[in-house]
Amino acid sequence: MNWSPINGGEAGRQLNKQFGRTASTRLAGPIGGFTYDSLQARLQRRFRSGYSLDVSYTFSKNIGIAGVSGSDDIAPIQIPGLYYLNRSVTNIDRPHNLAITNIIELPFGRGKRLLNDRGVLSAIVGGWQVNNLISIYSGTPFNVTASGTSLNAPGSSQRADLAKPKVEILGGHGKGQPYFDPLAFKPVTEARFGTAAWNILRGPGVRQWDFGLFREFRFKERYSIQFRAESFNFSNTPHFNNPGANVSNLRLDSSGNITDLNGFSEITSSFGERQFRFGLRLGF
Repeated sequence: MNWSPINGGEAGRQLNKQFGRTASTRLAGPIGGFTYDSLQARLQRRFRSGYSLDVSYTFSKNIGIAGVSGSDDIAPIQIPGLYYLNRSVTNIDRPHNLAITNIIELPFGRGKRLLNDRGVLSAIVGGWQVNNLISIYSGTPFNVTASGTSLNAPGSSQRADLAKPKVEILGGHGKGQPYFDPLAFKPVTEARFGTAAWNILRGPGVRQWDFGLFREFRFKERYSIQFRAESFNFSNTPHFNNPGANVSNLRLDSSGNITDLNGFSEITSSFGERQFRFGLRLGF
């Protein structure tokens, strides 16, 4: 609400001119809208011998106000006459989402094909069930920003200028290894917004395998104990957040080589490390 026009500075803030208030002030109102379109498909199949398969796939697109993922968020550009520049794919947009689930009852023990003689070995290896969940989905969009010094519009964020018609995704992970071509963007030194639209790049996708092993022991038909061993991200596949992307942090030497990314296009952090969980459940 307390926005300032381009090159308006703190003195140009709307509430500053009327009341001397320079702090950011939020006003909740019905501004803008969101659209979500998707193609959703699902395949379910139950096979013999205790095997089932479930495959779900969603192809979607979520368009709305850049940077707004919930009702309490604010758009990066607050100037009413330029509010249309905020329209883009949203921060939570994931075009592809694939989930594969299966349940396997191991073929051992009473009523199964193998080791069904009710002996000691049959009692030990019988009744086990294996569950798998494989998730593969796209990364989320992110903005390439720049210093807002020349913009001089408090309350709004500055976009970078697009220097190349196509931005190459290099896929680097770690310090000094750019995820995207940092020379495809440049800072803005004029009193205007940059030409790079919001959310034109997309971060790394996610691949994860969750694994579960279950066994139920019954006593006198009334009581049961279920043993559960579960692992999230069983393969310990690394997951990465979106890279830092402020073009004003880029450092080049005299030959034009990148010497310091300074958080510009490094993967900033990881998440979803492998976890194990064990449990017992008593039923009666």
